[in-house]
Amino acid sequence: MKNKVFKNILVYFSVSAIIVSCGELDLDQGEFNPPAGEFELVSDFSASVTGIYAALNNGSRKTTYYIDAWAGDDITTASTLFSDGVTTFANNKEDFREFDQRSVRPTNSRLIDHWNDNFKVIRNANFSIQNGSTMVERFPDEEESINALTGEAHFLRALAYHKMLRMHNRVPIIESLDPVLSGLELPSRAETYSYIEADLKRAIELLPNVNNGPLGNTTVKGHTRPGKGSAKAILARLYMDWAGYPVEDVSKYSEAAKLAKEVIAESADYNFQLMDNVGDLWLLANRFNDESVFSLAYVVQTANNASENQKFGAVGNSGANGGWDETYAEIRFFEDFPEGPRKDGTYLNDLDWISEFADRQQSPLFRKITGPVERRGRRTTREIAAGTFKTNRSDFIMRYAEVFLIHAEASARSGNPSAEAWESLNVIRRRSYDPATTKIDLGPGDGDLAELAVTERKWEFAGEYQRWNDLVRLKLVKDALSNRNPQVSRNADNELIRLPNEIISPESTLELSTANYFHTLPEQIISANPNLQE
Repeated sequence: MKNKVFKNILVYFSVSAIIVSCGELDLDQGEFNPPAGEFELVSDFSASVTGIYAALNNGSRKTTYYIDAWAGDDITTASTLFSDGVTTFANNKEDFREFDQRSVRPTNSRLIDHWNDNFKVIRNANFSIQNGSTMVERFPDEEESINALTGEAHFLRALAYHKMLRMHNRVPIIESLDPVLSGLELPSRAETYSYIEADLKRAIELLPNVNNGPLGNTTVKGHTRPGKGSAKAILARLYMDWAGYPVEDVSKYSEAAKLAKEVIAESADYNFQLMDNVGDLWLLANRFNDESVFSLAYVVQTANNASENQKFGAVGNSGANGGWDETYAEIRFFEDFPEGPRKDGTYLNDLDWISEFADRQQSPLFRKITGPVERRGRRTTREIAAGTFKTNRSDFIMRYAEVFLIHAEASARSGNPSAEAWESLNVIRRRSYDPATTKIDLGPGDGDLAELAVTERKWEFAGEYQRWNDLVRLKLVKDALSNRNPQVSRNADNELIRLPNEIISPESTLELSTANYFHTLPEQIISANPNLQE
């Protein structure tokens, strides 16, 4: 019986992968019939949960997982033209430019990939949760392990739904193991927030403080399996979105502040701590570290291996130095970024990008994405080769730094800008600025705590695919994207450098309005399932 159940698990994952890869979007089909029934052994349950991670890693290893981030004011992509404004830039970055320019077609290929990648995680999580629902009763001696596995499944499902909800205003909730999309309806956004909240509360209830479950060859350090503190922190992030646009349930700010404060107070129990040097986060040697609240681990093994990370190195380099021209830094954002250790850790600050990229796109590069580069005279040493795109870099799904900034902002917005909340802001500032040039510790006389925390988030998470979400929840899109034009940087002819991807401006000015904050569900989904059209 054990072998039969385990075989069924593998069949389920294989069928799920076929559906995604072949683009069969209407799941009302006979071939999709995952096995029902209970797992025979706890090891079967563990194998099933490992399959959720496999689905998540397979989707998140590519930049498609963060495609909406190119809409922010910190990240841009390759232009359709070289810097001379004439030469056509022949590349495959059209899907990225659509988000960058706020004009996304419902047929955008990255949009459907994002949908498929996340719903594969959700389907696999549903399978684990439902087939593992009676495990504790049948194996009471293994309750601790079973609870951890169940908590992980709820946590990972919550991540996927939250990711979908940040892309689309409303998404269907799928719980059935043999879903019929044509029979689904779109719940309200608030209802989906409540669904995600329930998953995360269940994870908090079941997960241990530190999750010792093995994953590949990783260790506990780096939190590649979520613990109780991971779930609390992600729930605090959810509450921040819930309190913002479009639901704007401001009561959630106090919930976010409460949870963030708990995580900080209990950080020793969860093994969370900030790294002393923010730039060290991006060293390969530190891909597992305790500033991670939750990370995805990757391993480079063989060609076309699904466990490698493909979002760094070449992805963030210019074609002028062997890169892919995919992920550049916005010029105005770079110019405005305050000097200090954090800027040095964020960008290749010593790169003369204006001169070196004179015949290519002139844009700064993210050190966070290219990897560190050391220059000594004419010799350049790269931690990740310029043309390499397969790495074992971890993805920091959430860093402990964000917990401090949530505590500061949420406390202020809920009417409690306490000394502790100001300290949460200052903890982040102390490792970010040069005290010789910048006032570090701020207090009530230095401005509005909530706005100061948002500004710190702006700089702290630049290039980490988060900025767009802040612009949406705080309705800052128009202000931020109307302020992208370079104001300082000039080419060799003393002309302001051309903005790579200007916002497309139809007469309706839809591109910067709240009506264009979220993206329609992919056209293929709507065509097959008109009831999912908002």
